[in-house]
Amino acid sequence: MSAALMPLRRAFGVLNRRFAVPLLHLGGGPLLATPVAGSILVLRTTGRTSGRVREAPLGYAVIGGRVVVVAGYGRGAHWFRNALADPRVEVLLPGALLAGRADELTDPVERRETFRTVIASMGVVGRLTLGDVAGKGDAEVDVLAEAFPMLAITPTAVLPGPFDPGGTGTYLNLVGSAILGAAVAAVAVARLRRDGRPAGIAGSRRPARPWTTPH
Repeated sequence: MSAALMPLRRAFGVLNRRFAVPLLHLGGGPLLATPVAGSILVLRTTGRTSGRVREAPLGYAVIGGRVVVVAGYGRGAHWFRNALADPRVEVLLPGALLAGRADELTDPVERRETFRTVIASMGVVGRLTLGDVAGKGDAEVDVLAEAFPMLAITPTAVLPGPFDPGGTGTYLNLVGSAILGAAVAAVAVARLRRDGRPAGIAGSRRPARPWTTPH
């Protein structure tokens, strides 16, 4: 990792902590998922010295039924060291919360192919911060995969997530539905005032009945 990329990486880190993590907690993770920037999850580990729950926002890919994350700061990343010390972790995905076991990928062939897949899934962000591996040979990718180790998280349980009953995502959807309903009602009222008749029946007035003289 060159020193020139450090400011960019720090900027992404601040953006993720201040914006992405709170949005994921609220259930708004799907709004962050794009082909350009990939998808973001929150990895929860147990601090190896404090014993407290620690959270880290990370890009990821789902490969072979496992969630794979890469340590962009290398083996010194706190979350990576925490997971090695205690592999029992939780993964807050954009639409679900899982418990799982984290294992480092060490097989050279598996690690190489997985690294290519993960970087591709992270879009522009992955290429800017971890390197564009599309045109690199196996030896070059192996060097990058050694510098930026990966964890494969095997799900062991499904936990109540933001969109499950009582989750924060359900309230977010409720607010969104209320806003949408209010917007639809406002449009209907505006049409009613403009046309002077109930919206949706324009042009349906009966023709005036001719006057008749009484017999």
